Amino acid sequence: MRKKTYDREKALAYAHQWAFVRNPQYYDFERLGGDCTNFTSQVLYAGSGVMNPTPTFGWYYYSLNNRAPAWTGVEYLYRFLVNNKGIGPVAVETDMYGVVPGDIVQISFDGNVFAHSPVIVAVGDPPDPSNILVAAHSYDADYRPLDTYDYKKLRFLHITHVNVW
Repeated sequence: MRKKTYDREKALAYAHQWAFVRNPQYYDFERLGGDCTNFTSQVLYAGSGVMNPTPTFGWYYYSLNNRAPAWTGVEYLYRFLVNNKGIGPVAVETDMYGVVPGDIVQISFDGNVFAHSPVIVAVGDPPDPSNILVAAHSYDADYRPLDTYDYKKLRFLHITHVNVW
């Protein structure tokens, strides 16, 4: 296993291209609980170039009925990214000072369950919820300030690298 750089430029280009429309290569999960993590996974895939096909605990999408829970589930994506020892993107949990464009923020609206996974597309200096801007599906957005969400908790994930064979 070797490490390669996460291509943030490709990830961000994808996020901006598909923020307000759906890529027909992927199912739109809007009516099945939301499309946010599916969109975020697509962005991560654009920047990493590899999926992890490990059954159940991997991170992959081949079709609506052949995908890993981590591709579309907020908590599953978190667990995959921070624990990934196989191929695919790897993340560390950080605070708002440790993120850059192309990273992920997860939002808890009730303070208990993280339920939204936007992609960070811009970070001000110094970072603040008013100048950390995101792209997302499920309430489609691009360059949306984080402080416009009514949230109780935030969890920031910095993509450190991509594991490849």
